[in-house]
Amino acid sequence: MPLAAVAGAADEGARAEKAPDAFRTIKEVADELDVPQHVLRFWETRFAQIRPVKRAGGRRYYRPGDVDLLRGVRQLLHGQGYTIRGAQRVLRENGVRFVQAVGRGEAAAAAPSPQETEAGAILLPAEPARAAVAVGGQAALKEALAELRACRDALVALRLPPES
Repeated sequence: MPLAAVAGAADEGARAEKAPDAFRTIKEVADELDVPQHVLRFWETRFAQIRPVKRAGGRRYYRPGDVDLLRGVRQLLHGQGYTIRGAQRVLRENGVRFVQAVGRGEAAAAAPSPQETEAGAILLPAEPARAAVAVGGQAALKEALAELRACRDALVALRLPPES
């Protein structure tokens, strides 16, 4: 093996294992968070707190704190079902350190309200909902269904001409 090939392989191994406090490229961060690079660039436009260092030519370098913040944003958006606006509110109300802690798994944001999720739907697993219905919500659901049926019957009566 030529000397240049051995030196290149040694450099490649050194690059693969960076120190924990080393800056990361956008590709390294995207691979670590399992999101495309363009998503990271988009999040920079929506979250003013995400400010990677930019070198000559516009190359982005993320500090460890930036990576923790991005991991927290990803957890809020993809893991907990927040919208961009809801995640912005969590960041504004609780601060960067809280969202970084969410990214490290040291903290958890409260469940999003319907206004913080897309189309008003709370994105939660189905099992807790079934458990809530089994505990005592079944009667309330039956009552709500009866009210909805009464409303439907009233609307149908308004739509149809009276029989003579």
